[in-house]
Amino acid sequence: MSKRKPKNPSSVDQDYGKEEEIRINKFIAHSGLCSRRDADKLVEEGKVIVNGEVVTELGTKVKRSDTIIADGQNLSLEPFTYLLLNKSKDVITTTDDEKDRTTVMDQIEHATGNRVYPVGRLDRNTTGLLILTNDGDLAHRLMHPSYKIRKTYEVETDKPLNNEELYSYAKGITLEDGPVKAFNVERSFGDPRVFMLSVYEGRNRLIRRMVEHYGKEVTKLKRIEYAGLNLKNVAPGRWRYLRQNEVNGLRKLVKLETLDFNKD
Repeated sequence: MSKRKPKNPSSVDQDYGKEEEIRINKFIAHSGLCSRRDADKLVEEGKVIVNGEVVTELGTKVKRSDTIIADGQNLSLEPFTYLLLNKSKDVITTTDDEKDRTTVMDQIEHATGNRVYPVGRLDRNTTGLLILTNDGDLAHRLMHPSYKIRKTYEVETDKPLNNEELYSYAKGITLEDGPVKAFNVERSFGDPRVFMLSVYEGRNRLIRRMVEHYGKEVTKLKRIEYAGLNLKNVAPGRWRYLRQNEVNGLRKLVKLETLDFNKD
């Protein structure tokens, strides 16, 4: 029995005519492959082919009707698509895995015919909220530290942190790669080993290293909130489309123009 594909309430076609000229980095970003800055690098490295010819000029303009290959991938301006996934444990945050392990793409296999990419990463053993989209500009800004996107985690440790240790996160501690300060810290009432921690940063293994700073280990880590979105009504391993107001809320948050979902 095939899975029924839910209606996508946040799909919006990109407003470009078939013969309208678009800067190559914008085209690549809007195909969902990467940010405009990374697209410029691909052009400079000779990894972009337009209608069979390598282009290296950053100002090159292309049309929707052109055949464009970047970093070995055929690109097209598919409708923007936005998904929210409740990532399971032992799932890799990547589009494919050479060891044939389960990826987030496997968990959204029946979501959409459009190519989408994860926004940022969650460790293999970290569960919770992950956004996937082909809106390259939005993805890049959400990941960029200058926009200070808030992330909240539910953390379980092998041994409880005492109050001094726990609330020192809000005052700031120093790790091997510099200081870090939590936006908010809240202990769980049910289990002394569990607490909620909000940060604006996205450094590698940041939460785990903050716990290890006091000689403890993380036994469970779940991202429960990202940029104002939460996991309400999304079971582990399941996903949903973002709603239109959520998409435009994210775009406003990172200083992008809102999208018109009602246009023809």
